[in-house]
Amino acid sequence: MVEVKRLEKEFRETKALDSVSLRFDEGQIHGLIGRNGSGKTVLLKLLCGLMAPTRGEVWINGEPYRPDRLRESMGILIEAPGFLDARSGLTNLLYLAAIRGKIGREQVRETMRSVGLDPDNRKPVRKYSMGMRQRLGIAQAIMEDPDILLLDEPTNGLDRQGVEELRTLLLGLRARGKIIVLASHSREDINLLCDVVTELESGRIVRSGKM
Repeated sequence: MVEVKRLEKEFRETKALDSVSLRFDEGQIHGLIGRNGSGKTVLLKLLCGLMAPTRGEVWINGEPYRPDRLRESMGILIEAPGFLDARSGLTNLLYLAAIRGKIGREQVRETMRSVGLDPDNRKPVRKYSMGMRQRLGIAQAIMEDPDILLLDEPTNGLDRQGVEELRTLLLGLRARGKIIVLASHSREDINLLCDVVTELESGRIVRSGKM
């Protein structure tokens, strides 16, 4: 279980997140909705430690967390994923997998196949379509089998088949007890996938509850 308590983030005179308290339970997909600038991406960045809160706390399993420790069990796709453009998708993921050494080459290859990418394709990432880049970003997020997934607009750039495949993948991960936090502008994705939905506006929660 992940819980945020009175989380706030200020940038000079702008309050991007204002006293947000939420709980994310295992085996659920929690949707975040709201207009651009509502605070969805800021919340995701605070959850994974890419930003430090101005005030408030994040707890995991009843204890305050250190961002580096939480990221060990977290898969993240926030904004456009960055890769080495001159290298293939497989090479990029192998480089990333080598940082922690939790998985080997075959697990990386299998993850690529699970998101619809051919691990034997030597095309450099700079020649990837937007949809292929997004699939590679999703593969990077899930390849180490994290307990928590933070996904910001994961269907961006995907064709209809890719969207359906991603939905099936996420539902399978939910069935395995993962915590998934999904920020999306797609009402269809939210309606089909999410167990709980929170709407943000100007950094504040205006609605939160089960679907």
